Amino acid sequence: MAAGAAARRDQGGEKRILCVGLVCLDIISVVEAYPAEDSDTRCVSQRWQRGGNASNSCTVLSLLGAPCAFMGSLAAGHAADFVLADLRRYGVDVGHVVPQPGGCLPASVVIASASRGTRTILHAHGNLPDVTARDFERVDLSQYKWIHWEVFISKDLAQHFGYRSAPEALRGLHSRVQPGATLICAWAEEGADALGPGGELVHSDAFPPETLVDTLGAGDTFNAAVIFALSAGRSLQDALTFGCRIAGRKCGIQGYDGIV
Repeated sequence: MAAGAAARRDQGGEKRILCVGLVCLDIISVVEAYPAEDSDTRCVSQRWQRGGNASNSCTVLSLLGAPCAFMGSLAAGHAADFVLADLRRYGVDVGHVVPQPGGCLPASVVIASASRGTRTILHAHGNLPDVTARDFERVDLSQYKWIHWEVFISKDLAQHFGYRSAPEALRGLHSRVQPGATLICAWAEEGADALGPGGELVHSDAFPPETLVDTLGAGDTFNAAVIFALSAGRSLQDALTFGCRIAGRKCGIQGYDGIV
């Protein structure tokens, strides 16, 4: 119902949000506990799910009621047909998908532990080229109020650079961005922090669910919810808190349906 609402709002002329990046196939095996090496384990369940950072964010934006579009490379084949159909099912505009003659759709094998709520991901890139500047030149930018690439700083990236907390990462990376930019970094159960254009630091606590069910895509959910709030004119503090709330809800359900 929410995806349909997004499509109707789009027809009404509201400017949209464009997410540029990855779409892939997630093959998700849910197990009671993470298996030992060289063991034979029976799954609780297994499913195919559309994945990829930009793709997941489009799903959440649509469920929140925001008209949105996806732009990214796509190889031909049954898996590609599956992800395209699923994007359309959520009302996401796929008019900017860039078909690639070679390579195959990226895929991730995900082992999800039911007892701990964790997910372990094995990703195969598929040798697909990224979209190019020429591809992007074909986009009518007047249709969009927000274009998302990779603005947000992940916990993994921050730790890769040696930072031990979100505030430390924001202050350390601030000199690498243009003056007036906003930096945002989520830190799992510790919530999220942001450094505003004027150098002000804001924080939101996490909102964990009563039962941790599925953390796959929680970061993409946070990103989408923050973008949704900021693009609607809400303050950085409100957007950060909203992002943490929606990400917390997502962690308490399988997939994304029911997030709002």
